[in-house]
Amino acid sequence: MLFNSYTFLLLFLPVTLAVFLALRRAPFRLGLGWLVFASLVYYGVWNPDPDAPWSPKYLLLILGSCGANYLLGKRLSRLKHSRPGKILLATGVTANLLLLGYFKYAGFLAATATWLTGWPGDIAKITLPLAISFFTFLQIAYLVDAWKGQTEEYHFTDYLLFVTFFPHLIAGPLIHHREMMPQFRRKNRGWHRDFPVGLGIFMAGMFKKVVIADNMAPVANPIFALAAGDGRMPTMAEAWVGAVAYSLQLYFDFSGYSDMANGSARMFGIRFPLNFHSPYKAVSIVEFWRRWHMTLSRFLREYLYIPLGGNRKGPSRRYVNLFLTMLLGGLWHGAGWTFIAWGALHGLYLCFNHAWTTFRGSSKSLPAPLAVLLTFLAVLVGWVFFRAHDFPSAWRMLGSMAGAHGLSGMPDKANRVIASVQPLWVGLALLACWTLPNTQEIFARYKPALPVRGAPYPARTPRRWWQWRPTPLFALLGVGLIIVTGLQFDKVSEFIYFQF
Repeated sequence: MLFNSYTFLLLFLPVTLAVFLALRRAPFRLGLGWLVFASLVYYGVWNPDPDAPWSPKYLLLILGSCGANYLLGKRLSRLKHSRPGKILLATGVTANLLLLGYFKYAGFLAATATWLTGWPGDIAKITLPLAISFFTFLQIAYLVDAWKGQTEEYHFTDYLLFVTFFPHLIAGPLIHHREMMPQFRRKNRGWHRDFPVGLGIFMAGMFKKVVIADNMAPVANPIFALAAGDGRMPTMAEAWVGAVAYSLQLYFDFSGYSDMANGSARMFGIRFPLNFHSPYKAVSIVEFWRRWHMTLSRFLREYLYIPLGGNRKGPSRRYVNLFLTMLLGGLWHGAGWTFIAWGALHGLYLCFNHAWTTFRGSSKSLPAPLAVLLTFLAVLVGWVFFRAHDFPSAWRMLGSMAGAHGLSGMPDKANRVIASVQPLWVGLALLACWTLPNTQEIFARYKPALPVRGAPYPARTPRRWWQWRPTPLFALLGVGLIIVTGLQFDKVSEFIYFQF
């Protein structure tokens, strides 16, 4: 069930919220139990088989995973900092990774082994359960913290809601138990204050997804198809427009999802950690990763980079740890060599960024506009690998961007794309990324998200006229946003991060 579907907007969300509010005076656990039930329904209606509207086997998978990890976490909290506990922790983490590895990487590993050795040949296709990457990482972090003695004796309802709460279940953010559990225990929620803020944030995300991101796909897809061998090679102009269009599609798709996740959670009085904060305004790759998928960056830093040794064992080991962390981060995004290359590229970027900062003694060695542009271009090259079907397609696309296949002259299908007003639309969207305030800044008066340690957060600035507040003017602007989005609401498309 997608956030941008009629089923979610007109049925699931209103019913879930109405029943939750009706249960405010009921026993506390009843309200939480309703949210767990609704979240499992939300997850269960997904099924890769269109002829089967329900997928109980995937529900059993997530419930079994939650039950096993909950019991394991309770045991680890009693064996904290002990050697038996460490062995049990290693066993639990390994079991979670094996489950993820079977569903997500078995096909990839089998195909790679077949290419190298001829064995095992074709294997049956394994369907990737929705959100398995996210709920696996979520629970691995919980197990590690349980062994460290940083968890409490949570009620199973709290734990189940922490893992399955529908606004974050499919594509994040990667929430932390210390952030969520206290909020679940709050009995008095000011829904009349939270609902307007949540609705406003949700509609901002819907606009980004439906009006901007989905209109970038028709620009990017035909050009990447040309690079994949669908006819002639793209020209330099086409390749640049296609690459920038995809970077904006991914940007507004993920930004829109993050806003809709935060907004829908806020309607229930829950604040999620900030997960997306204008990453294309970053002046370095280091800052980019403090702004893009911020909760994933936090997880990789705290549960992979630091356990590997972080920067505690000298500069050389630090660079190795950075590279390995980003390499595995790329593999997390998808079972394919292009994703591994994307992760490796960002690992090299980060190593170079830290080495340059050490050499210069400061990270501020370039004028901010130039630093932003260089960072964006580096990220753009990475997105070509992220989007391309295979290495030959990526190299052809990059070659076209370098002018290897001509500067212009765009016949056939690509001509209709490039010669239309769409390149202007791409340019305006990119300008908006660089100049306009983001959702967190617009809703800053109402603390739209929790800060993430080590990541930037909207600073307290004097109140601006463009900051949202519950007034007739902003209500009118919200109605206008709904109308514009509704006029574009002629198709339902998945969020890009759903495939991870």
